[in-house]
Parts: sequence; C-alpha cells; structure tokens
Amino acid sequence: MKTTIAVALSGGVDSFVAAYLLCRQGYSVIGLHFITGFETYSFKGLKNKSLLDQAQDRLRPISKKLEIPIKVFDFTDEFKQNVIDYFINTYQSGQTPNPCLICNPIIKFSYLAKHAYKLGAKGLATGHYARRKQNRLGFWQLYKGIDSKKDQSYFLSRLTQDQLSFARFPLGEMTKRDTITLAQKTGLHPIAKKESQDICFIKKNKNYGDFLAKQPGFSFTPGSIVDVSGKVIGTHFGLHLFTIGQRRGINCPASEPYYVVRLIPERNCLVVGFKNNLVKRGCKVAQINWINTIPSASFKAGVRLRYRHKEVLADIMPAYDSTAVVRFDIPQKAVTPGQGIVIYQDDLVIGGGWIREPF
Repeated sequence: MKTTIAVALSGGVDSFVAAYLLCRQGYSVIGLHFITGFETYSFKGLKNKSLLDQAQDRLRPISKKLEIPIKVFDFTDEFKQNVIDYFINTYQSGQTPNPCLICNPIIKFSYLAKHAYKLGAKGLATGHYARRKQNRLGFWQLYKGIDSKKDQSYFLSRLTQDQLSFARFPLGEMTKRDTITLAQKTGLHPIAKKESQDICFIKKNKNYGDFLAKQPGFSFTPGSIVDVSGKVIGTHFGLHLFTIGQRRGINCPASEPYYVVRLIPERNCLVVGFKNNLVKRGCKVAQINWINTIPSASFKAGVRLRYRHKEVLADIMPAYDSTAVVRFDIPQKAVTPGQGIVIYQDDLVIGGGWIREPF
C-alpha cells in the first residue's frame, strides 16, 4: 500500500511542483488548500459562489492535471484569531510584525496538519525551499534550502520537533530555476500571482496602513515626531504607518534625510534620526524556539534579522527562559522590535525568536 502524503497547495507553482514530485516518487498524494477570508477572485462565473466553492473551482484543473483529490478548508476564524489579531496587536504595541512566522507553525503545521493526519497522511508537504534531516540522537533538524537566493528556512524557524517530524519539503534540494523549468515541462501553471513570502491578506495596491485603519477596534491618533535629542520637529498621523529604518512619510526638513529610529506607543511618539542613529550593536531576543536542545552556554552563530537580511556573525548568550542577548560582530542597521531573528550555524537552523530591545 502506498504511503499517503498531504500537500499544502497555495495556488503557486512551488506547491504544485512539490505535489508533482511526490506523485512521481510513488506516494499517494492528497492536496489540501485553506481559505483565510481575504481571497479575491476575478474569474468569470465565480462571483455568486462562496469563497470555499470559488477555491474548489480554481483548483479543479490542477486536481485533474495531477490526478489527485484536493480538499478545501475554511480557516477564516482561525486565521483571524491567530494571524490578523497578532498583526494588529503587534502594530498597536509599536512593533513590526512578521505574520508568516506565525502562520506556518499555527495555521499550516497545526490546523492544516491535523486535517492531513485525520485523512491518513503520514506527512504534510509544502513548497518551501528548505530541508530537514534527522540526526543520530533522533532529533529533527531544519536546514537551509540549497538555493541561497530562495532559501525559506527563515519562515520555518518556529516549527517544533513534532511539526518537523510531520513536515516534508520536496523542493529543498532544488533551485527556483529548476522548479520553473519543471513546471513549464509538465504544464503546471500557477493560479496565485504572489510569492509565498508576501503578506497574503494585503490586497493589491493597498498598504499596511490602509489595511489596519479598516480593522474593527484598531485606532490611531496624530502625535509628535521628535529627534533623538527629544526636540519636537513635526507631527505624525499614526504610528502604525512607520517601522524602524523607514525614510518615507516623515516629511521633516533637515540637512540630511531622517529615518525612523524608535516608536514609543505609550507616548504616541515617533523618534527620528540620521542614518548613523540606526546602527545597533545587538539586541535582546524573546520567545526563542530552540529547534533541538536549549544551549547551555554562549556560542558564535550567524543571525538573520529579516528574511532578506544578509546573515551576520554574532555572539549568542542564551538564558533559561527562552530569551537571549545577541551581540553582532558588525553593528547592524534597522534592528526592528517585533521582527523575527533566526540563528544559524552554517546551513543548520538553531532556532528563531522575536527581536525585543536593540542596544
């Protein structure tokens, strides 16, 4: 009897090729897709149908092409409670969220994985460019994908051991170019326009500020813009419109451009400075997910402060309470509270946490 593997189908070429590869490898494949309530479809004949029915209609051609069943689930409530509320609350606290770091462990590898398990699947595959291996002690380890330009291990750094044991990453040993070439040869065309690292619930031509302003319960008021010395130099129209390192939208004349240096939500105050004021020597990190075991001593590792951030060496000083102090070998710009920081040793992901207090 064939082993059953479920595949999370987002609508993009990566997940379609992942499903194709598993079929070719001899697995019995089930496609799984979930809706978040933020989808918009423009295909003729779909407007009078529910989002669930629209999603099923859109995926029917790929189901026929791959010769696999595809089941669609409504995760509107789960997505609102776990991703959207987190997104709103993080901005209201004066920090910058990263919803993909929440969605992967909670929505895909928890809620969706439970459905996969109930359907008899022995694993849940995604189209992420990452790898996993089991070490000699039986721990599952997460590694970067071999395509350095597309590696998505950053977004998976909060997966637990149980989640990694159930996860499958068929594209981990491939490059994006390999995937596109294979998709073209096999006629697997994407039905989603966005890459998976984009914020899926922000509509085209909209920005975070527009989205947040329309959310129930979200409020903002104008406040002071001050320079690093505390001098009031202007007025902002909502802290949610700014993030650390931002240059646009400050609109305060000076001898050189101002950048956002800090947000102080309790005072509704935006602190700005020049480029040199963005440089930080390190930061505190909270709620770290150590993928294998908690380190018992300080160690040297590479860290990535954002998905597109170039990895930098740092001293990691862990504490017993899933926190750590990180000191960069080379001071870094725009160290942003609320963003995910991921710790690497070569290609191995050690863990990931949340940036809290730059210093």
